[in-house]
Amino acid sequence: MTTLIFGHQSPDTDAITCAITFAEYQRQAGNTDVEAVALGEPNAETKFALDYFKQSVPRVIKTAANETDSVMLVDHNEAQQSVPDRDQVTVQYVVDHHRVANFETDAPVNICMETLGSCNSVIFHMYKEAGFKISPQIAGLMASGLISDTLLLKSPTTTDEDRRIFAELQELAGIDLNEYGLKMLKAGTNLSARSDQDLIDGDAKSFDMNGTNVRIDQINTVDLNEIYDRQSAIQDAMKAEADKEGYDLFLVIATDILNSNSVGFVIGDRSKVEEAFGKKFDDQDRIALPGVVSRKKQVVPPLTAAYKG
Repeated sequence: MTTLIFGHQSPDTDAITCAITFAEYQRQAGNTDVEAVALGEPNAETKFALDYFKQSVPRVIKTAANETDSVMLVDHNEAQQSVPDRDQVTVQYVVDHHRVANFETDAPVNICMETLGSCNSVIFHMYKEAGFKISPQIAGLMASGLISDTLLLKSPTTTDEDRRIFAELQELAGIDLNEYGLKMLKAGTNLSARSDQDLIDGDAKSFDMNGTNVRIDQINTVDLNEIYDRQSAIQDAMKAEADKEGYDLFLVIATDILNSNSVGFVIGDRSKVEEAFGKKFDDQDRIALPGVVSRKKQVVPPLTAAYKG
């Protein structure tokens, strides 16, 4: 029976490319009956990367237990971010670079986790340690995940090791990754072609923060005015989604990828967001977040601390 490999819901470029690169890792390890799949359609940025490196788009699944009894998780571990029937299958492997929360298994599990800028950086280490070949295509896909998660090495999540990996991937891929990376990131900022619903779902993750159901979405742009022009409609979509899914707090972070600044909008209790960032919402219902570009390092930790009190 085929083992399915997938990243988190509302997948970003790192999540989808990790599934592909880790599936290839498994094949080189002798486990050929694996398939990289996705828990959502790829966004425009990810499609650009897959098209550029001539990689087919993984098929999207809604559930796993109807077609397999074993899965491997990449770029996530938290239950609420995974396939909804994960408790009905055996998790064989977890490769991640996030916090560990709401995760347990009935059987022993292989886990590889490192505090690196992208999950693909972790997988890169696994390839090197095993002595496996990294083709130009796989190198390009790994680099795409690293570029996406670190905003071309500008995010505070970027480590010196990520920079070293980036340089090695550039040699393996045989292209100028800085030039490619900027094109890839810009491909994901064409907001005019996206609906309000797509904007709030495109890069959203759910978190349990001390019993509070928190949803955090991030929208990358090269012009925050595009977000401001649609703010009311975006907040209407956030309110409808929060009511439907039972989110206690829905926070959208809009990030200017060129200037490394963000602004936040919220549905729910503003006080925890203000406490987390030490700032107040203005009269336009926005909270300025200068220098904030990383959900993982600059948004989730302070918000988690605020809910713990």
